[in-house]
Amino acid sequence: MSTIEATTTSESGYTSVSRVGEYELTIDATNSDGPNPNEVLVVDYASCFVPALRVGAQKAGHDDLGRVEVDISAELDDDDDLTSITFDIAIAAALSEAEVATVVESAEDICHVHDALRDELHAEIDVTPDAF
Repeated sequence: MSTIEATTTSESGYTSVSRVGEYELTIDATNSDGPNPNEVLVVDYASCFVPALRVGAQKAGHDDLGRVEVDISAELDDDDDLTSITFDIAIAAALSEAEVATVVESAEDICHVHDALRDELHAEIDVTPDAF
C-alpha cells in the first residue's frame, strides 16, 4: 500500500502552505494569497478525472482523446460548503454518445477523488466530443 506524506503550515492568518514532495501549494481561505480550499478541491477533482477519462477511453479502445478541457462550476451553500459540482468536458476525439457514456462510467470508477467524495457531491458530467 502507498502512503502520501505532506506538510501543511500556517504561520498566521488564513493562508497555509502545503508541501508534497518537492511541490508547494499556497492555499488561502480569503483568496488573497492563493485559491481557497473549495477551489483547490474542485480543480483537484477535475485534475484527477482527466487522466481517469483518458485511461477509461484506452480501456474502451480509444487510444487518444486528444485535447481535453474541463469547465468546472461548483455551488456553495450559505456556510460555504460545496453542494454541487459540474464538469462540462470538451474532448477532441469524435466519440458517439454511447462511447462517451462508457468512457465516463469507467473514469468514475478510476478517479480516486471521485471515489473519495460523498455520492451527493459527485460531479455532474457532460462531455462534448469532436470539440476541437
